[in-house]
Amino acid sequence: MTLTLNQVLAIVIVLAAVVAVTVFVILALQLRKTAAEAEKTLAEYRELAKGLQLLDQTLKDKLEVLGQTLEAARRTAVNVSGATFWLSSKVFKPASRWWPLLAPVLRFVWRKWKQRKEEHDV
Repeated sequence: MTLTLNQVLAIVIVLAAVVAVTVFVILALQLRKTAAEAEKTLAEYRELAKGLQLLDQTLKDKLEVLGQTLEAARRTAVNVSGATFWLSSKVFKPASRWWPLLAPVLRFVWRKWKQRKEEHDV
């Protein structure tokens, strides 16, 4: 039995249609799997984004506290600097004239006080 040209063309067209439908079904199944994976990934990204927002807020809070701490440290340094300047200009500089006279007296008083304490402890 020989096939006519029309029959051969019909078989070729039917085979092509079957191959095209098969490829389309495989492609649709793959797209479906890809879409499911994309949804899972998107959900994970949302969770990560929430975590990052919390981390960002925590960092902002910590930086604010750090800024306050640095400001307090700066004020403390300014106050210590002022106190040091006052001590050096009002106390130590004028006392430096009397230091050669006061040092031996203070040393003598210290030794006597120490001896008295040692005698008291025995």
